[in-house]
Amino acid sequence: MTPTTKELVQVFGRIGLLSFGGPAAQISLMHQELVERRPWLDEQTYLRALSLCMLLPGPEAMQLATYAGWRLRGVAGGLIAGSLFVLPGALIIAILVGLYAAYGDLPLVQAAFLGVKATVIVIVVQALRNLSRKALTDTEHRVIAILGFVAIFALNLPFPLIILAAAIWGYVTSGNSVAEATSSPSPALTSPIRTAAIWLTLWLGPLILLTLTGQTLLSDLGWFFARLAVVTFGGAYAVLAYMTQTVVDTYQWISTDQMIDALGLAETTPGPLILVTQFVAMLSGQIAGGASLAIAAGIVALWATFIPCFLWIFLAAPYLDRIATRPRLANAMRGITAAVVGVILNLSVWFGLNVLFGSALDLTWGPISLPVPELATLDVSALVLTVAAAVLIFRLKSGLATTLVVMVLSGIALHLI
Repeated sequence: MTPTTKELVQVFGRIGLLSFGGPAAQISLMHQELVERRPWLDEQTYLRALSLCMLLPGPEAMQLATYAGWRLRGVAGGLIAGSLFVLPGALIIAILVGLYAAYGDLPLVQAAFLGVKATVIVIVVQALRNLSRKALTDTEHRVIAILGFVAIFALNLPFPLIILAAAIWGYVTSGNSVAEATSSPSPALTSPIRTAAIWLTLWLGPLILLTLTGQTLLSDLGWFFARLAVVTFGGAYAVLAYMTQTVVDTYQWISTDQMIDALGLAETTPGPLILVTQFVAMLSGQIAGGASLAIAAGIVALWATFIPCFLWIFLAAPYLDRIATRPRLANAMRGITAAVVGVILNLSVWFGLNVLFGSALDLTWGPISLPVPELATLDVSALVLTVAAAVLIFRLKSGLATTLVVMVLSGIALHLI
């Protein structure tokens, strides 16, 4: 059954508004809407599309929505579905940035954000636990995870290099067998060169123009998030350490605390978690030049982050069956996923150090540099809130929204006491 454009807008608008809870919840919601409730996609097509999206860089749930729209209504359908998956969350992020810029420095608001930061630590640990259970099923992938952690935590190697090494290892150590492809019909193939040329121009053309016209902040933001879009394997948590290293340490657009706040607020919105890039960009623009620059920076970040998602899908979707049945590609993805576990472990340690301690010392031995917290700077309130968040999430199985509300109120209560 092929839906009308109106039906497509209604269904994907609903998905975009209800897509809270991260990629697992978003993928489940789309399965309910597109496979179970409506005969728009069959189970096999949906699972193959999911496999393809997991092989591609970028937010897999948004790309799955784009593929579904493309499958149902061609390129126009893909644009509708992908855009509607992102826009509701993007609008909420824009509002949150304005409120954060206006009121984020108030002591009571900072106390509330301490509860959010404590929750973020536990959320990242939960993501680490869930991913490691799926990804680290044998000794080889456990070793890759450990090496990934050491590479980024102790050796400070760049995230893209770690991902590339893991992908090459997975690819070259894979067998040569090829799974049997199915004969499920696909829309007519389009020229991959033409598709790539159109979408690369759309993606990078505005960034080149920003560079040529001397818009330093906007061009720096755009090129950074464009690079990020190419290496975003394993979800937003995987690239947060790389993002933080760049926006906090290299460019110094925002502070460490603001970066953690950005993630906490992005967790509360519908849509992909990688919308944290929009928050970071808008806050950077707000600090550098006020509301108008913040809006421009947010648009640049959204463009640089999500236009390549359309590129990957429109380029790869016609060849879904061939791509999904290549074991070398699948094994490369498993290698990347294992390395991502180590990267997320680094992220959880980094969050813990910055939220729980006021300062840390860097112990250096040659190329190895290890941050060691100063115990005297331990924030007892942050520790209490982190333990409370862990109890809520792991012990009482509270949902994200409930946990965030409770922790915000707890942070305020501790401040008032």
